Amino acid sequence: MKGSMSAGAVHKQYSDGISAFQRQISDPALRQRFGQEADTFLRGCALGVWGRDGAALTPRHVEYYNAIYTRGNPIPSILFWELSTAVADYPGFQPPPFFNRMRACDKIAGTHLSRRFIDLMTLMLLLFAAVDDVVSEGEAGFVNRCAETLGALCEKDGLGEDRVPLDVSEFVTRRPAAAPSNGVSEKEEEQTEHPPEPAPSLEELLSELDSLCGLKRVKEDVKGLINLVKVRRLRQEHELPVPPMSLHLVFMGNPGTGKTTVARLLAQIYRAIGVLSKGQLVEVDRSGLVAGFVGQTAIKTNEAIQRALGGVLFIDEAYALANHDSPNDFGREAIEALLKGMEDHRADLVVIAAGYPELMEGFIQANPGLESRFNKYIVFEDYNGEELMEIFKAMCQKNGYTLDEGAERAAASYFQTLYENRDENFGNARDVRNVFERTIARQSNRLAALEHLDKADLMALLVSDLEDPNSTR
Repeated sequence: MKGSMSAGAVHKQYSDGISAFQRQISDPALRQRFGQEADTFLRGCALGVWGRDGAALTPRHVEYYNAIYTRGNPIPSILFWELSTAVADYPGFQPPPFFNRMRACDKIAGTHLSRRFIDLMTLMLLLFAAVDDVVSEGEAGFVNRCAETLGALCEKDGLGEDRVPLDVSEFVTRRPAAAPSNGVSEKEEEQTEHPPEPAPSLEELLSELDSLCGLKRVKEDVKGLINLVKVRRLRQEHELPVPPMSLHLVFMGNPGTGKTTVARLLAQIYRAIGVLSKGQLVEVDRSGLVAGFVGQTAIKTNEAIQRALGGVLFIDEAYALANHDSPNDFGREAIEALLKGMEDHRADLVVIAAGYPELMEGFIQANPGLESRFNKYIVFEDYNGEELMEIFKAMCQKNGYTLDEGAERAAASYFQTLYENRDENFGNARDVRNVFERTIARQSNRLAALEHLDKADLMALLVSDLEDPNSTR
């Protein structure tokens, strides 16, 4: 399998990580020693990682190994047979000599360099493990044992952890379960007993889209996009020229306006018309793509991309990736990895970036690659009072509650007031759900005081159960 990261990108990740850590070392002698010894130590760790699971080495392993160096140190030049021999002869993990002095400095100065070096080492080893885009259980186990060995030395010296250590298991690439001895996989056995429900048809999905409350402009934009894609495919079938087209989208709107719901439907619609192979939606935000250390962010972002292949990667509050206040913010690293993934998997991946309208413009302008790939915008407007009321009634009906005429008038008045007095905290459908939950809580308190209840009592929502129409909480 071809790795997603080039040797040059690996070198940059590695060099940036080592340099950033080295700047944290205040002791001049330790800083110099670390700079001299870190490359040799981590190259040795790479040999240990690549010796797990009996996996065959590839030329990309050679490229990665030769990328492990920092300024001022010799640049390695190893041949394939030399690397294969070195991996086979790997003597086992040994703590680096500079780690003893690092712990001594921590004990004297009260710093946490040794613990943070364990995090750095863990991330670098995971970076090496991802040479084939896969972090196996064996590779993760080796990385974990290396971290535990250094951690035990810290504990022996009474050096506690200043933060939660990295969880290596989060980076393992999950594989499908192995087939049973009879040659039939567990998934196939389950399908034999319980055949999967057929995927919804295009007509069913469009009907579901139409049934959504409000969103008139959004529905028109989505249907126009579907028609454009369908005609493009017909032109391809008739061997007619098809101009370049990006399917990646920007959803602009306030919270609770249905962005995620429409994205999920669009993923299935794209599958139904043959644009995507699976049609799943993978939803992430900044925390699902960005980590706190150089190298970890690219791994997390690529993991999210792998999960979304064949479907849609939905990035909520995407503007949080573009932090203009800090040129070293790891959000930029996530954007670069995202753009690389979009290019490598353009035939079977759609990315939808979503967020507040006024902030998404800044996100798109943060990188020229974003502007070229995200050139279609769909605007989700706030729900008005009537639409909020329609959503509330749908929630009541779905959950087996009824409103009499008085309660319905009171609810309609409340939602109209809520809409007219909305501010930056207005949550649209989220606010409706909050009102619904508070309403049924009031009803429960009212019913608890009654002795004899029938089905109608349990279903009825009264004016007294509703919000004060003059309140805008």
